[in-house]
Amino acid sequence: MTRTLLPFALFAVTAPWLACQARPPEAARPAVPETIVDLTHAFDAETIYWPTAGGFELEQLAHGVTERGFFYAANRFCTAEHGGTHLDAPIHFFEGRHAADEIPLRQLIGRGALVDVREACARDPDYRVRVEDIEAWEAVHGRLPEDAIVLLRTGWEERWGDRAAYLGTALTGPEAVGELHFPGLHPDAAGWLVRERGVKAVGLDTPSIDHGPSELFESHVTLFEANVPAFENVAGLAELPATGFVVAALPMKIRGGTGGPLRIVAWW
Repeated sequence: MTRTLLPFALFAVTAPWLACQARPPEAARPAVPETIVDLTHAFDAETIYWPTAGGFELEQLAHGVTERGFFYAANRFCTAEHGGTHLDAPIHFFEGRHAADEIPLRQLIGRGALVDVREACARDPDYRVRVEDIEAWEAVHGRLPEDAIVLLRTGWEERWGDRAAYLGTALTGPEAVGELHFPGLHPDAAGWLVRERGVKAVGLDTPSIDHGPSELFESHVTLFEANVPAFENVAGLAELPATGFVVAALPMKIRGGTGGPLRIVAWW
């Protein structure tokens, strides 16, 4: 009898100890951030896409109570890679660089910096963010964090929902491309961020890293040659501090994709 009960007695004694070992103490558990900000525009029929791309389409396949008595809903969606809040993968403008599924996760998560250039962009809708703008930010907030994700606030998010105001034209198709007007990142600043600051990624609240009139997309090329991805049509930048936050930008993992829909958040 004693020999039979011994394993159960040992289990009763050791089980609480094992449970404590399996569960880390409260102090060792990852902290839940106090503030989390969604930097993503929702996708729907009104989402703004590049003029030569189609829009977002959502088809309802089912919505209601089934014959067996339970509720069931399902949809199918169709979208171009580059529209709404989205990722530009380096392969988008540089052969042989990372596709959407190849970007390391650590490059999509990092300490953030918000550079506010609204005043310059209000004066010039085709403004290109310069090295001097970032150096002015550093003069106030200190050097950009190592491996930073830099977000540029141009103020264009306030125009979201008004296609003509946001893109500079209400036209669609190839003829619209020559009419685009919105701010972007100067190629010299893109190269400086790569060489001098080693950034992980760059994002902004306009349709493109290059400004609207761009024909050669030099900032794309400069960033992507270095395998630095871009985030476009970012939302919610008004809610961020200049520094002291973390960014996580996780795109749909499309094998071989040149980009894709992005859910980007910040927390501190």
